[in-house]
Amino acid sequence: MKMKLGLLGATLLLSGLSLLSAQAQKPPKADPQMQAVLDQLKALGGKPIEKLTPEEARKQPTPADAVKALLAKQGKSTAPEPVGKVQDMMMPGAAGNIPVRVYTPMGEGPFPVLVYIHGGGWVIATIDTYDSTPRALANLAKCMVVSIEYRKAPEYKFPAAHEDTYAVTQYVMKNAASMNGDPKRVAIAGESAGGNMASAVCMMARDRNGMIPIHQLLVYPVTGKDMGTPSAKRNAKAAPLNVPMLKWFVKHTLASPSDMKNPYFAIITGNLKGLPDTTIITAEIDPLQSGGMMYSEKLKQAGVNVRFMNYDGVTHEFFGMGAIVDKAKEANKFAADGLNTAFKNTTAGR
Repeated sequence: MKMKLGLLGATLLLSGLSLLSAQAQKPPKADPQMQAVLDQLKALGGKPIEKLTPEEARKQPTPADAVKALLAKQGKSTAPEPVGKVQDMMMPGAAGNIPVRVYTPMGEGPFPVLVYIHGGGWVIATIDTYDSTPRALANLAKCMVVSIEYRKAPEYKFPAAHEDTYAVTQYVMKNAASMNGDPKRVAIAGESAGGNMASAVCMMARDRNGMIPIHQLLVYPVTGKDMGTPSAKRNAKAAPLNVPMLKWFVKHTLASPSDMKNPYFAIITGNLKGLPDTTIITAEIDPLQSGGMMYSEKLKQAGVNVRFMNYDGVTHEFFGMGAIVDKAKEANKFAADGLNTAFKNTTAGR
């Protein structure tokens, strides 16, 4: 009888542990504003990206689409945030000219400059998808923003996008004056895959004796070690980014598994000494959260000054949702404060 009770007790214990484990894997609860966006995104009827071809995935509704649909449903304007001027042009990439979009704030220059690299896992999304962030930062940081339309995988595998963003950044730093920008005050920023490339560009500039931006703003960056982290386990099935999607992006982006060890892709494994002051922003409901936190600590260990902020109750892609998510506005301001400090300190000669 004792043996039977022991087995029963063990079975109940294992069942309880399994239940706790399952609960631990459930993403945290989104705040009401964030949940409204997630509900709207689901209502748009997109298919799981990890089950699609890249061509099909590029046609799926995006979080930006969900924000616009929600604004329309609430009777609010869907017009983009106004800035002084928006101009599309071409700049030299690594293998020929590529499109960029330049956002200029109101007022007279020369303006400090922010090179901005959009997300999308190197495979999907465009400068149109990520139009809201450059507008917000141009106004908040009173800077010119150059948004890059780099080449995408799988048509152009790693490191094509990295080389494009490096080439444009160097071009901007050398030619900012001709655009009414200040070549001494050029920072770099990126979201998700763009955050990965923003930091990689700084490493490449250091390693190649190029011009290094004065500040790097990394919003939930891909660090190259994002699959088995606590946040990846907790948010394995989160929206709008989950672990199966991360694996899909990597599969289409890298030409070889050995590229996972390249420090310009797995930036958390790279030499981080000599990188500029950094602002890192993460979201609680995001498989990339832990990677961003760990990268912050690695930068500090390398002697880099880091400003870090995590935002609870919001997901990957929240940063560009300032029109409808209050925490996005807070994050935009935190990011702009870091940029403004860098621009001011450079002006002061420090």
